[in-house]
Amino acid sequence: MRRLLSLLLVLMLIMGALAGCGQKSQETSDKSNQQNANTQQVAQETTYQRNETVYFGGGLWSPPSNWNPLTPWNAVTGTVGLIYETLFNYDPLKNEFIPWLAEKGEWTSDNTYQITLRDGLTWQDGKPLTSEDVKFTFEIAKQYSEIYYSPMWQWLQSIETPDNKTVIFKFSTVNYHEWAYNLYQIPIIPKHIWADKSKDDMLNGANEKAIGSGPYLFDTYSNDRMVYKRNDNWWGIKAMNMTPAPKRIVYLIVPSNNVALGMLMKGELDLSNFFLPGIKTLKANYGITTFYDNPPYMIPDNTVFMFINTTKSPLNNVELRKAMAYAINPKVIAEKVYENQVEPANPLGFVPAKAWEEYYDKNVVNKYGYTYDPEKAKSILDAAGFKLGSDGVRTAPDGKRFKLEISVPYGWTDWMEAAKIVADQLKAVGIDAEAKFPDYSKYYEDLTKGTFDLSFNNFGSQVTSTPWTLYNWLFNKVQENGPQNNGNFGRFDVPGLQDLIAKFNQTKLGSPEAKQAAAQLEEIFLKNMPAIPLWYNGLWFQASNAAWENWPTEHDPYAYPVTWGGRWQTGGTMMLMKIKPKASQ
Repeated sequence: MRRLLSLLLVLMLIMGALAGCGQKSQETSDKSNQQNANTQQVAQETTYQRNETVYFGGGLWSPPSNWNPLTPWNAVTGTVGLIYETLFNYDPLKNEFIPWLAEKGEWTSDNTYQITLRDGLTWQDGKPLTSEDVKFTFEIAKQYSEIYYSPMWQWLQSIETPDNKTVIFKFSTVNYHEWAYNLYQIPIIPKHIWADKSKDDMLNGANEKAIGSGPYLFDTYSNDRMVYKRNDNWWGIKAMNMTPAPKRIVYLIVPSNNVALGMLMKGELDLSNFFLPGIKTLKANYGITTFYDNPPYMIPDNTVFMFINTTKSPLNNVELRKAMAYAINPKVIAEKVYENQVEPANPLGFVPAKAWEEYYDKNVVNKYGYTYDPEKAKSILDAAGFKLGSDGVRTAPDGKRFKLEISVPYGWTDWMEAAKIVADQLKAVGIDAEAKFPDYSKYYEDLTKGTFDLSFNNFGSQVTSTPWTLYNWLFNKVQENGPQNNGNFGRFDVPGLQDLIAKFNQTKLGSPEAKQAAAQLEEIFLKNMPAIPLWYNGLWFQASNAAWENWPTEHDPYAYPVTWGGRWQTGGTMMLMKIKPKASQ
């Protein structure tokens, strides 16, 4: 779904990228437009052999127009993962870093991390990929602060390349959790192509006909699809003994869940990363594969939180926030809205993934956590002075009436229904609440500017190699004179909070110190409830077996079956190595 792709969806940057693509002479622009038209016509008219081609949907929402790895939030899904590759891939199911461009990586001292690249790495144009390319990729972010990973240079001190295979990173301060996450997030780019680009082209260019190092090549596109062609000279065929099965990937814009459902039933769509209703019937009557055989069918991938605007009265009253946590029953949402394809979230909103489970402090949760208990919610409200009137509606402790709006984007029908349920549950304890459905642009503006009351969001809660990403998002530093684009939409803060997040970041993964710092963050969260975890949004995955088979499942969990933008390197690419064309074709 679209919101799962919105971790870095900043509309101004998107418009800037599109505007940057048009900064050429009219003659060049006309020629380019004609070439694009010809390319699109070819893409639309070509019919590919079905046993060589997979059709995917769920991660492309507008006509392809950008393949720039330095603006991954704006790039066509697959740009990172299929064309450009990262040093490591990451398997959320096993909590394992998979050596990719890097043969290995290790801490050689407390502040030095050494990467050893694989032998035989090449770019898609045949040029060798070396340590200089890795160094260049990181150092251009030092040169241009606008690049999204440039803040790393506040704690990354230097990079050395003693030979073509070795890259040595030295840190002034070691952010272990952030570094681990970046190892599979930052796509490596070819120095021989990008070194001569202007700053504007780097930051705003479309990068059409992108050349990376990956298993798939930029092939063609049209208004409704992106087509990738297998790179038969990919270095991984020899180095990792892996060859992608599909010759082509056709990634389609599918306009609605209902259309996706019909295409999947007819075998026109091989893999859907959409939320689709009626999974039990689909599995029984159409042989559709899901990861789990039984409910929830889907892997829990991220958590939907209800953010609370802690700057608004009476929502700045922590007792009201706690009472709301007790008043909401996400189990009803899981059953009525999602047909049990999702599960209610735990009190911390921790996705049940191996990388996060070791940081889940049960003692903290038992002491400060909550469960659905409307009578407890009423008693908290009574004690805090939220008096219940004869009309069944409570007033604030100052005697004033208040009404809370729950904001979710119009058209996100599952969230809309969930918001109605939450509003009714809040009303049941005397809190006047109403679900509101602005269009996405208004929703996003209110969310980032802090003008909302209550709002659903999950943009930064997906499973990663560390729950530091969750807390960095939930407790992101409050911007006093600007929009809150990167989380903490309710603008919550307490003294020492940012220092504690930094402390957690600077502990080694899995260490006692890391777990202690995480427990302190968990305690702050549960004592203050700046957001309420509701349910685990699923990694929506439904696969047809009409043309392709051997999809990953709980019985053979060889890959995390995700094709959303920025997520291919966490399983999508691995999936392509093991699916097979149906033998009967």
